[in-house]
Amino acid sequence: MEFLTLLVIYLCTVLAAFALLCLCSGRKEGFLARSASNASQVLSFVIPTQLQRARQRALHRLFHTRSCVFVALHIALQAAVYGEYTWEVFVYCWELQLPLLLLLLPYLLLAGNMGCFILCSRADPGKLTEKWNLKNVTNTITFTVFLVSFTGIVTKSNHASLVKVYAYDDVLFQKGIFCPTCNLEKPARSKHCSLCSACVHRFDHHCVWVNNCVGASNAKYFLLYLLTLATTAAAIAIITAAFLIQVVLLSNLMEGRYLDDEGHEHAVDILFLIQHLFMTFPRIVFMLGFVTLLTLVLGAYCCFTVYLALTNQTSNEWCKSRRYSSSHYLTPQPRGRQVVYRNIYSKGVWMNLKEIFTPPTALERKKK
Repeated sequence: MEFLTLLVIYLCTVLAAFALLCLCSGRKEGFLARSASNASQVLSFVIPTQLQRARQRALHRLFHTRSCVFVALHIALQAAVYGEYTWEVFVYCWELQLPLLLLLLPYLLLAGNMGCFILCSRADPGKLTEKWNLKNVTNTITFTVFLVSFTGIVTKSNHASLVKVYAYDDVLFQKGIFCPTCNLEKPARSKHCSLCSACVHRFDHHCVWVNNCVGASNAKYFLLYLLTLATTAAAIAIITAAFLIQVVLLSNLMEGRYLDDEGHEHAVDILFLIQHLFMTFPRIVFMLGFVTLLTLVLGAYCCFTVYLALTNQTSNEWCKSRRYSSSHYLTPQPRGRQVVYRNIYSKGVWMNLKEIFTPPTALERKKK
């Protein structure tokens, strides 16, 4: 049973690291930052200077510049999972006469997921407010390798329109705050992305997996991308688990008995069954564990993203509102009163969800 112990330790370590990262994210002086700084100082006495510089350049390229490394990793992981699914699981399930539509479901979900992935990674994260003309179309074709167009990014040409889309709440977003990099007044709900070197309208976050910012115009694609990706992982996990259960039932393994190392006879239990399946179908069982873990992580993140959509919040606003509850971030007010944050952008569940798929314009706000 040694492999089971190692598997449990591995899963617990991954889940603990993920939970710790979620708890400590957004804290510049948090536990992770202090631990990383201390570890870096200790290792600096051991690691050669040239290797340290190479490591710093690699980390800077990965996490502080736009890079296709995570996109390539994303595609490689999908290719590995679908390769194993097609090569073994699909063939075995076909021989066991499982429903063909169920077996083809992961491929249909893959097509939808890749479509949303391309739209999200290539789309302009901001809101397109200017009318299309020949010059815009030419620029779009020229720079399509990075973004569909640049008119949605907050620039001098569309700044006046974007400022009118959302009102300032005077708590998270205050009028008169300028972006020192773009030298423009920040519209409400916008934020400067250092990786994209631009201010993004209704900024949510910069996603390294799609190599693009998530903003007003591509938030719907990102939401659909997450939902299809989580559903794909769940579908593959369910089909793979159904195949293994079918194998167990057809072979009557649960009714068998086995001898341990000391020669004692025992009835087949769950641990022995998992070990037997792992030894018989090692790649399939490993893939099942991976996609199951992926389903849990993506499912949790999907629920969080749907919650943000239904309450008309972005990840940036959610993090800022949590930090704002700390006294360190409270702005002194007249008569000793403290500002209480209230989400002024929420208009009800249906209207909030509608705003994700049809972002408002300055004209629509003026009509209201």
